[in-house]
Amino acid sequence: MTNTNNIDEKNQQTNSEVQDLNEILRIRRTKLEELQKSNKDPYKVVKYQVSHSAKFIIDNFEDMEGKDVSIAGRLMSKRDMGKASFCDVQDRDGRIQIYVRVNEIGEDVYEGFKKFDIGDLVGIKGEVFRTRKGEISIKASEIELLSKSLQPLPEKWHGLKDVDLRYRQRYVDLIVNPDVRNTFITRSNIIRSIRAFLDERGFLEVETPLLNVIPGGANARPFVTHHNTLDIDLYLRIAPELYLKRLIVGGLEKVYEMGRMFRNEGMSVKHNPEFTLMEVYEAYTDYIGMMELTENLISKVAEEVLGTTVITYQGQEIDLTPPWKRMTMAEAVKEYAKVDFDEVTSDEEARQIAKEKSLKVEEGATKGEILNLMFEEFAEEHLIQPTFIMDYPVEVSPLTKRKPDKPELTERFELFITSREMANAYSELNDPIDQKARFLDQVKKREAGDEEANMMDEDYVTALEYGMPPTGGLGIGIDRLVMLLTDSYSIRDVLLFPTMKPKE
Repeated sequence: MTNTNNIDEKNQQTNSEVQDLNEILRIRRTKLEELQKSNKDPYKVVKYQVSHSAKFIIDNFEDMEGKDVSIAGRLMSKRDMGKASFCDVQDRDGRIQIYVRVNEIGEDVYEGFKKFDIGDLVGIKGEVFRTRKGEISIKASEIELLSKSLQPLPEKWHGLKDVDLRYRQRYVDLIVNPDVRNTFITRSNIIRSIRAFLDERGFLEVETPLLNVIPGGANARPFVTHHNTLDIDLYLRIAPELYLKRLIVGGLEKVYEMGRMFRNEGMSVKHNPEFTLMEVYEAYTDYIGMMELTENLISKVAEEVLGTTVITYQGQEIDLTPPWKRMTMAEAVKEYAKVDFDEVTSDEEARQIAKEKSLKVEEGATKGEILNLMFEEFAEEHLIQPTFIMDYPVEVSPLTKRKPDKPELTERFELFITSREMANAYSELNDPIDQKARFLDQVKKREAGDEEANMMDEDYVTALEYGMPPTGGLGIGIDRLVMLLTDSYSIRDVLLFPTMKPKE
């Protein structure tokens, strides 16, 4: 039975909070109007000269003590003590205490300062010193209001712990949650480190179209739009692969691209409709070369950005120190599902094994498709430490070169860490006749209702007919890598503006 008294109390509390908030909003707008009437409109300030950041002053106090500085940032707290006050100002790198005395800045300025609100943006000039309690501070000689905050920060009001609101109003989240701000600073550092790693090894960063006539390079459902002038449907890219491999054909032997991809698929803690993917292609190497590149890149980035290759993710210790474990898909299934697919001789036998394992499979499922399904169902969850899973069935690898000694398999690997796929790589298929046949097989699947199957790309086949050298290709999900290196549970925690359903 519902306790109506509790409901009434909660409703009264909510109504009271709304009334209090409305009063705060009214007061703040009244203060702005008064400033504007007295020709002190903060929104007309166009520039403020900043000499140092809060963190630099604190980290270098011995050299900064007694020096005049100017900082700018958001007012995060105020403690009025009559003729003097203390406040905290937060900039991008941290917070620092400000000591404000009426004798130093003048009575009129001090009275104006006392009307400042938490959240206002201010400029401070003054001398660096240490208080009697030992806190590094700035003794203000000048204070200027640079922008008025008309909304209260959520320390006092509900919202700070509301995850949905944090994602919708990331600007507030960044103001009040230092850990969130640090995550995105780390993300930027990770991306910078990746680019430096590849640039140092002679890779050329390129840009390929986001609007595609044919969505290729991955098995995924695309977003569709329409170009009015050309009167054709276009697709937001699901992968840059086929364009990048055209560049390999053209003689740009080491290329990479990092950018947004778009897939019209489900959303989860691991998936967002738009995400950042990096693809790397190198002529005259294979998927083994891509393995070495992958483990060296990720371990180097971890060392450079975090200072270690041994990290913790959601309570699990992960060792990113190379070399990493390598297993074929068949070996993984044999270890974790106790089925040896090297001994399976037909599609029918594979389907029977799947039924015995209580797996639902299509009537015409092949041995390769069932091997892949068995891996996903029984092996993936065990791959906590970095593990390369190699040699995927050709049925699930339409752009990959076959293994010479086992043509039913391909020279492909996926990297798994914490049971999640982090990277996907191939020895790229460069046989135009085989490639066209695989495209045709994908077209049949698409006509049968598989919206994620590849379309026929005749121009790409033509490019291969001009000759593509033996090539290794690699794709790394940047968002998932950032999740790993920042110990973030959800992909939304590493996207500044994740896709959200609009509020009704």
